[in-house]
Amino acid sequence: MTESVAEVAAVIFDVGNVLYHWNPRILYERLIPDDQALDAFLRDVVTADWHFQHDAGRPFAQTSAELIARHPGHADLIRLWGERFIDSVTPAVDGMARIVAELHEASVPLFALTNFSAEFWVPFHAREAAFFAPFRDIVVSGAEGLVKPDAAIYRLALERFGVAAKATLFIDDREENVAGARAMGMRGHHFRDAGTLRKELTTLGLLPPIPAP
Repeated sequence: MTESVAEVAAVIFDVGNVLYHWNPRILYERLIPDDQALDAFLRDVVTADWHFQHDAGRPFAQTSAELIARHPGHADLIRLWGERFIDSVTPAVDGMARIVAELHEASVPLFALTNFSAEFWVPFHAREAAFFAPFRDIVVSGAEGLVKPDAAIYRLALERFGVAAKATLFIDDREENVAGARAMGMRGHHFRDAGTLRKELTTLGLLPPIPAP
């Protein structure tokens, strides 16, 4: 489906590595001083596949118990994933707070669709409540038991947000998630940095051009 520029009227943001940097290394590099040991722990113990279970809705109490049973020598470090998860989510990506504020000031409807554990989302959202205040609604995968790039979570988000796919710009740092949104009829932006995103938002008429110096 091809959308005209004039049709795009609402924006759906991913959260991790679009609005905020997320990397478990940020937490564990403070706890594991040896770089080789840190790399091995992140690669072999708290893997991306293991964490993805939280995004899909599995409770940390279950996943951590299973992981500790396989890696008992790392029990304390594994437990810290749950206790201090939001320490792995750093302040906003450079330039993104300004873009969100400008879109809000321009009365552009803002939403978010994130793969995020429901239980980790609660303290993170509370910490960043001011940042998310302009967002009209946020769909969190762990609360829904659905994850990107499954078509069902995009369908749920569009229905809940009350926006038409063709009138929506979806922004995500993962190409497979952008492809999933495009398959639902949305315009997709594969996020790299705020400057590149700003150019597209300007092209779409959602933000004014930056005055020449």
